[in-house]
Amino acid sequence: MRLLVLLCTASALSQGITKLRLERGKKLRQVLREKALLHHFFQHHHYDIGTKFPHAFPNGTKVATEPLLNTLDMEYYGAISIGTPPQDFTVVFDTGSSNLWVPSVSCTSLACQNHQMFNPSQSSTYKRTGQNLSIQYGTGAMEGTVGSDTVTLASLVDINQQFGLSTTEPGQFFVHVKFDGILGLGYPNLAADGITPVFDNLVNESLLEENLFSVYLSRETTGSVVIFGGIDESYFTGSISWVSVSYQGYWQISMDSIIVNNQEIACRGGCQAVVDTGTSLVAGPPSDISNIQSTAGARQDAYGEYNVNCSSISAMPDVIFVIEGMQYPVSASAYTEQNSKGPCISSFQNTSGNLWILGDVFIRVYYSIFDRANNRVGLAKAI
Repeated sequence: MRLLVLLCTASALSQGITKLRLERGKKLRQVLREKALLHHFFQHHHYDIGTKFPHAFPNGTKVATEPLLNTLDMEYYGAISIGTPPQDFTVVFDTGSSNLWVPSVSCTSLACQNHQMFNPSQSSTYKRTGQNLSIQYGTGAMEGTVGSDTVTLASLVDINQQFGLSTTEPGQFFVHVKFDGILGLGYPNLAADGITPVFDNLVNESLLEENLFSVYLSRETTGSVVIFGGIDESYFTGSISWVSVSYQGYWQISMDSIIVNNQEIACRGGCQAVVDTGTSLVAGPPSDISNIQSTAGARQDAYGEYNVNCSSISAMPDVIFVIEGMQYPVSASAYTEQNSKGPCISSFQNTSGNLWILGDVFIRVYYSIFDRANNRVGLAKAI
């Protein structure tokens, strides 16, 4: 998964619209690759990008019970603060989950010790709830407690926000991630323990001009933004195409087909897709992904990654996503990434579920608007 990093000063476009400037970081996949640890990870962990979306699996008992974490593939992160005085954290803004959680000072896991930890005793506005929280994901569980405090996102002040304070975070690989926690932007019914998500509280407190947020992801280190309460036309060209949400949990939509070289090679007869800021890649069922990779000239290595010849990228075809009759082409330069230690990498990956995941590869090409008021996703060609 990949999400948003707010490291710059946020600015308000107008009252009720807040822009958060973001910075693009490295995926854990890339960090582990650079440390020569990625193959070791694959040897010891079954990694399926689709476990984030459990309802897409025919047998849900074998996958995560709460859609949350795809740590290998998060790329954009952002800064928030919690408490009075504020304690700062870097979080992933994830449209594929709905809870906010950060590490607490009670956490003894090495992953927590390497990150910022929230100290309730140092916040005058913190309140205990007495609840416990356990969020399941592909390689373990984040366990902790639930508290309530003031959460600040740039100029937005969300009072009495319930959030998770982790006391256990499993897995050595969490030590290497940049982010401290997760801030979910999915629908409320995804939230563990019925906790009201941050975005819903911002709306309930009448802090936003419109009941929506929008995302622009830059290919550069800087320039990315998430805009709460509005749409910024300077980040896209042409008109916005609106697509109805087909499942109000994730930001899920219906897709008609996927075309390469004028041939329908995937999603034949239609399929479901999730627009997910928390995943860097585009993922789908293995047979469909295999068709795309084969047509693009990518070859799978022993660990499930697909490699392409860097010199061939300019000759590789567009992959066109057809959604409600509209074509959304993604070029080879957009769906491949350079690798300093080896071949170039295709950003299409298998998932054992039946959902397509349109992650940051897609969102970098198409400015994305998440409209809760009308239960729809807006897509426009990003600049």
